[in-house]
Amino acid sequence: KNMITGTSQADCAVLIVAAGTGEFEAGISKNGQTREHALLAFTLGVKQLIVGVNKMDSTEPPYSEPRFEEIKKEVSSYIKKIG
Repeated sequence: KNMITGTSQADCAVLIVAAGTGEFEAGISKNGQTREHALLAFTLGVKQLIVGVNKMDSTEPPYSEPRFEEIKKEVSSYIKKIG
């Protein structure tokens, strides 16, 4: 409810994505919260989205660049698909 209220008045939004093994996959899955929040922001008129990747210290190995690139690719692909 609070997310909808704030987002409906926003010019841009910050989407924080968890990089932990399993966490990112759960968030970006068909009914995942990451996917849901990105779609909701777009639906409510947000055209600018800043994406932050959190918990990079819990990747294997810690701060894994390939993991970051994988997340960047998946999130970018989804955002382009919705708008």
